[in-house]
Amino acid sequence: MLQLFDFEKPIAELEQKITELQKFSTDKEIDLTQEVAILEKKVDSLKKEIYGNLEPWQKVQIARHSERPNFYDYVPLLFEDFIELKGDRLFADDRSIAGGIALFHGTPVTVVAQVKGKGTKENIKRNFGMPHPEGYRKALRLMDQAEKFGRPILTFIDTPGAACDLAAEERGQGEAIARCLLGMAGYHVPVISTVIGEGGSGGALALGVGNVVLILENSFYSVIAPESCASILWKDTAKAKEAAAALKFTAQDLFRLGVADEIVPEPLGGAHKNLRQTAEEVSKVISKHLVRLRSETPEVLRENRYQKLRRIGVYQDVSEKSLGNLEIDLTK
Repeated sequence: MLQLFDFEKPIAELEQKITELQKFSTDKEIDLTQEVAILEKKVDSLKKEIYGNLEPWQKVQIARHSERPNFYDYVPLLFEDFIELKGDRLFADDRSIAGGIALFHGTPVTVVAQVKGKGTKENIKRNFGMPHPEGYRKALRLMDQAEKFGRPILTFIDTPGAACDLAAEERGQGEAIARCLLGMAGYHVPVISTVIGEGGSGGALALGVGNVVLILENSFYSVIAPESCASILWKDTAKAKEAAAALKFTAQDLFRLGVADEIVPEPLGGAHKNLRQTAEEVSKVISKHLVRLRSETPEVLRENRYQKLRRIGVYQDVSEKSLGNLEIDLTK
């Protein structure tokens, strides 16, 4: 059964009425075409109204939808001849990160992505998309290989955050993420990072140091999950909705703040409503930016990526005398 959120119930109720009316029309051999058309028009109008005015928390729900496409769903629609490469050559193969080489519009590329599972069993196998250090070391190994052979790097971000269990800390989680950040900052090849679902904390940023950062319309990219933020600020995870609004982490917020370079449109209701349409949009936007980046010199690519990171964030110098009158609004 398809996951349904509270704000989608009015749409589902109208669609159910249409189905019942169509069945009644068929059973009783009565022409109700006009009545059905009126209801279908109402459904279209309601969808535009609801999905066109989603609150941040509602976008979080869509980004976490159980049927939202993951990396493997996009692979056959975006790439040709994808060859998956496994293992970090040090410890193990982390199934929450996938990667390999492929052709993208005829261009050889290296692809690295975080992967959530579909259903409980697969999610457990993939640790709910939360990589351990060996996952990040695998990602770095593949990206280093791309740098060696001059292949553009395409990363796909979809994780609640890096694994935070004892095993991850024992195997050097912080060091593994830091090495990914350092490596990506220094590459001389084009790097395009696309947030396709959740972008949680340093676990997401480890694959997010790109010349271009793209984000799907109903995705989010944040320093912390809204539940964790609510737990820290208000000691109450039930205030996650308020935290989501305060964090300014939606695609629209991030584009306005200059963190994301472009928003990739999704079908009404989210990417899970039409995978092929979403993949076509992703392919079109990545291709556009890749063509531009490939015309840049290696030195310019590296410098522009560095400067892009330096520009993120706004600060204001204030004198000691004015500190007493400084007011900070955390909601902005």
